[in-house]
Amino acid sequence: MSAAQDQLEIKFRLIDGTDIGPKSFSVATSVATLKENILAQWPKEKDNGPRTVKDVKLISAGRILENNRTVGECRSPLCDIPGGVTTMHVVVQPPAQEKEKKASDDMKQNKCLCVIL
Repeated sequence: MSAAQDQLEIKFRLIDGTDIGPKSFSVATSVATLKENILAQWPKEKDNGPRTVKDVKLISAGRILENNRTVGECRSPLCDIPGGVTTMHVVVQPPAQEKEKKASDDMKQNKCLCVIL
C-alpha cells in the first residue's frame, strides 16, 4: 500500500450543514479517535454540543460506525475516490438522563387519580 492509500481525507458534516475539517487520518485510526477529534474541534458557539464520545454517532455510506472499528474497515469501496474527501455525518444524541427525566415529568403530568369513598 502506498502512503497516499494509508491516509484518508475526512470531513464531518454537522446537522446544520456546517463542516469540521477536512483532515487527514490514517486508515488504522479508530472510530472512537475520530469522535474524540470531533469533540475537540466542536464549534463553541453551537448549542447542544456533545459532552462525551458516547453522545456522538458517525454515519458513513448509510451505516452507523462502531467505536472499535478502524477507518479502513469502515471505508466503502463505492464512495472512495482517490484523492477525494470522504464526508461522514455527525449525529449528536442528548444524554439519556435528560430523556428519562423528561419522560418521568410527562408521566406525572398525565397521571389521573381516582378516589373511591
